[in-house]
Amino acid sequence: MAYQFLNGFKFDNGVQLKNRVVMSPMTTMTSFYNGMVTTDEVNYYASRAGGPGMIITGVANVSASGKGFEGELSVAEDAMIPGLARVARALHKNGTKAVLQIFHAGRKSTTKVLRGDQPVSASAVAAVYPPDSETPRALTNEEIEQIIVDFGEATRRAIAAGFDGVELHGANTYLLQQFFSPNSNQRTDKWGGDRDGRMTFAKAVIASVKAAISKYAQGPFLLGYRISPEEIETPGIRLADSLYFVDQIRDEVSYVHTSMGSYKRTSLNDKTDTTPILAQFAAHTKGHTTLLGIGSVEQPADAEAALAGGADLIAMGREFLREPQWVQKVARGDEASIRTQISPADMDELSIPSVMQVYLTTSFKSVMHFTTDTDKAENYTEQLAPMEGFEKKL
Repeated sequence: MAYQFLNGFKFDNGVQLKNRVVMSPMTTMTSFYNGMVTTDEVNYYASRAGGPGMIITGVANVSASGKGFEGELSVAEDAMIPGLARVARALHKNGTKAVLQIFHAGRKSTTKVLRGDQPVSASAVAAVYPPDSETPRALTNEEIEQIIVDFGEATRRAIAAGFDGVELHGANTYLLQQFFSPNSNQRTDKWGGDRDGRMTFAKAVIASVKAAISKYAQGPFLLGYRISPEEIETPGIRLADSLYFVDQIRDEVSYVHTSMGSYKRTSLNDKTDTTPILAQFAAHTKGHTTLLGIGSVEQPADAEAALAGGADLIAMGREFLREPQWVQKVARGDEASIRTQISPADMDELSIPSVMQVYLTTSFKSVMHFTTDTDKAENYTEQLAPMEGFEKKL
């Protein structure tokens, strides 16, 4: 069968993908204590490269205050460039493009992770999830300006390391989202206020990254933006807010990447709205920028359905953990051998780092389809998934 997702794709800036399949960013928790790349990480990425047209790495923090968890990648110093270059080279196997996801965790960190420093955010408001989240310190104007510079410097380092683009992680309740949310941003200065005011930080970060690309990139370089369509807390970001946000940035970025547990999802807040969120985003991105659809894509039929639903590219995460050769198997007509379940006994063979194995079998157990799991797999068409920043206590 001739699948559309196996066709090549060209971004508006000229970057060419060999197919429309993207491996989405997934946390490995496998970096050294200071954010430097480990060999386990390189091997993990190398085993999944070569098939997808593009692979997006797990998040890398742009500054020390932005670290969100142990084992997190960092792009905060020039000393990180050699290790990141190893990752980029591994990802480039058979023409796969490499994108480095960059972020600042904001209030989604802890004093322990930050070695005694209090987490920071737009305002001194603790996250609703998890319930025991620390109250952050509100960033000063000078600190905000420095973080904006840090994003630009991180982009310079990504270019030096040989990546083909960066993705701003504005989803999963991290700092970029915290500034846009009326829940976490209660500032009254230029960084807050109404919806447009709460977009000021994101727009400044995008401008900083674009300036770095213009100055340092020798050829076409991608700038993506990942966004969570809705928050479930009140007050919080609603779908109309996110679509408005996309309208403001769609001509400034190479692509918009939705963060959802299912590509079939409809609004979590408005049950009368039965139009899939993916289709609603597509109506706003069409003719302006590329749209990455994601969420519970496992079989070729899912990928085709997501394309038909409005996505230009299909991003898969968990399925590439279970089946690193997904694209290759589909391309040679070997779909019957595609694994949509995973045995805990096979994770070493699948080059899944040992630390990553621990949290996949604990915090992320409900989304992994383990062969040993007797619980029914959760459906994320009508609820947030763990990878979207909604953390359930085990």
